[in-house]
Amino acid sequence: MKQSRLMSLVESIANVAVGYGVAVVTQILIFPVFGLHATLAQNLKMGAVFTVVSIARSYVLRRLFEAVRMRSAK
Repeated sequence: MKQSRLMSLVESIANVAVGYGVAVVTQILIFPVFGLHATLAQNLKMGAVFTVVSIARSYVLRRLFEAVRMRSAK
């Protein structure tokens, strides 16, 4: 069964939304270990930038793998 583009996007967003929370918490815990001090607002903004990039990356990879799967099914 082929996954639709919309469902690929929904899956990517769900995956990255969870990753966003993990990333922000990780930044808050790890940055001080390396002498980096960011406010909560800065951590949220950095997380947002990486989230947008991650959604795009995840979507493109999902579509690439789906195209490969469909070609090999022919």
